[in-house]
Amino acid sequence: MGRPSKYSEKVGDAICERLMDGESLRTICASPESPSRHSVFRWLASDEKFRDQYARAREIQAEVLADELIEIADDVSNDVTGELQMPNGVAVQRAKLQIETRKWIACKLLPRKYGDKIQQEHTGKAGADLTLKVIHVGRADN
Repeated sequence: MGRPSKYSEKVGDAICERLMDGESLRTICASPESPSRHSVFRWLASDEKFRDQYARAREIQAEVLADELIEIADDVSNDVTGELQMPNGVAVQRAKLQIETRKWIACKLLPRKYGDKIQQEHTGKAGADLTLKVIHVGRADN
């Protein structure tokens, strides 16, 4: 049996479940029983129900990734190595990379919850209050 290219609810559910478990769409679509990413993108463009389900799956995926941040940060099992219990810099750097990657993805998937807060202030020169000048542009009456 070939890769599915027509949308089916069963395949859509399976994709969304795997997303919610933290898998990437690239990994999911690499499975022989899964559709290509091109097919999934086509389904997203044409099927509103699948699009909504996919969006919810991505939101849950962000929550899963946020939970993993704590697990990775708290895991000290590989922090030291060898008989002399020397610090394992490679494991620590790997954990930092895993944390930063998950933070970035969670920020992109749920920016209002996990993104940086951006506050804009409008001021004039040297921090003075901003003054607006209204100029009316019209045609000249001759």
